[in-house]
Amino acid sequence: MRQRFFITSTGTGVGKTFITAALVRQARALGKSVAAYKPVISGYDPVHPDESDTAVLLQSLGKPASPENIDRISPWRFATPLAPSMAARTEKVALDFEALVAHGRKAAEGPEEIMLIEGIGGAMVPLDERHTVLDWIEALEMQAILVAGSYLGTLSHTFTALAVLQQRQIPIFAIIVNESDDSPVPLSATVGELSRWTRLPLVPVARRKAEETDGDIPELRALFAP
Repeated sequence: MRQRFFITSTGTGVGKTFITAALVRQARALGKSVAAYKPVISGYDPVHPDESDTAVLLQSLGKPASPENIDRISPWRFATPLAPSMAARTEKVALDFEALVAHGRKAAEGPEEIMLIEGIGGAMVPLDERHTVLDWIEALEMQAILVAGSYLGTLSHTFTALAVLQQRQIPIFAIIVNESDDSPVPLSATVGELSRWTRLPLVPVARRKAEETDGDIPELRALFAP
């Protein structure tokens, strides 16, 4: 059975790329074929492509950050570290929403058992003058995986993102709570409170030191297990 997911989040900086790369590794560990894309990226430095989120995804796929691979999984790249609508305006270029949707639909037709599209910023980030990431997800008709943090304030951000996703009747596969650095709120407390308000699957991901993992996050594996 083929599965297609759009990875979105409650906002910038909650670890969306980290989680997407970890999901790729879990799928591969289960012996499943997988593809991953981050079609739109801002703050991209072409002089140091190995330091980009695109390179992180390619590494999880076992592929080099070659110009060809970067073009394939991140065709819309902005140097300006702003929302796509603002970055495009600053750089005097346009992000073609219809082309972006067509790219995702073509990717979804691939032969891989699992295909992931990582969005940019949170669910309501503007892509152009008329469309947000939410419109992008809706147009692709994919299940969403919502990534949240455990920082103080995440409850309101998470419920707000859930509300707009559910308002558009976008199916939500799971909420992944990625533990925030230096949060005064324990991860377990955040997950416990979320569980009182939603029946959606909740997957807590504890913060790890670099030497404690090579990207293997076993708690995510159950999402793809038979």
